[in-house]
Amino acid sequence: MTIDEAISYGKSKIHSDYAKILLSDLLNINSLELLLHLNETVPEDILDKYKKEVEAVYNNKPIQYAMGHINFYGEEYLIDENVLIPRFETEELIEKVLVKLKEEFTEPIDVIDLGCGSGVIGLTLEKKVKTNSIDLIDISEKALEVTKKNITKHNSKANTIKSNMLESITKKYDLIISNPPYIKDNEEIEDIVKDNEPHIALYAGEDGLDSYKLIIKDLKNYLKDKSIIAFEIGSTQANQIKELLLKEIPSLEIEVYKDLNNLDRIIIAKYDVHNEK
Repeated sequence: MTIDEAISYGKSKIHSDYAKILLSDLLNINSLELLLHLNETVPEDILDKYKKEVEAVYNNKPIQYAMGHINFYGEEYLIDENVLIPRFETEELIEKVLVKLKEEFTEPIDVIDLGCGSGVIGLTLEKKVKTNSIDLIDISEKALEVTKKNITKHNSKANTIKSNMLESITKKYDLIISNPPYIKDNEEIEDIVKDNEPHIALYAGEDGLDSYKLIIKDLKNYLKDKSIIAFEIGSTQANQIKELLLKEIPSLEIEVYKDLNNLDRIIIAKYDVHNEK
């Protein structure tokens, strides 16, 4: 089968853009370059994989899971159905955090990524800032298996720890960062998300705040004298999470940032022991 015929096969089952993305990914060429090679034959092993991926997408599997990897902050990370698919909003979280870290720290820092999933947050930060340690935390053993693959893929020195957020942690950190589950149990979401992505990484109780409550409880025990706390949040949760943080640590300086859709999406809190009364 030629590339042209393979594209036609894919287009008969799924959106043409998806068909081209899947085939170009397997052939390791830019999707625009496919047009320059339409008459070339697709190797049988690649064609078999392509047909399986097309069938998976046809059956409502997210294309990212079908491919088994995703580009995040300019780097490729492995993913599967045991971890959440990283979104652009999480790249925005990293953008804001990098600015704040540059303002606050000059020495290497200790970082913990809570509910790390595939590990993209912590591993990206490891590439962008000087670190003493990166601890990647998840309650799911299957998620941590994906994390470990990405640690190997990126030659990282990060540690993985199985824990329900901070419950098994004894260290203190300069940066505590998390994109935790924040969807309400009865909240309507897209079928493709609900039917494919791990519910443990999506839902967080009746109000969607269970994960934040768990992290924020006794939070001060895990903060160094000068620390940053950063969360990705649901678009209606900013005030509630601010209240939870300030009830636990009244001296926190808190900022809320909007995403590109002008929705509240990021909370960054600065802790300084010298501001304690």
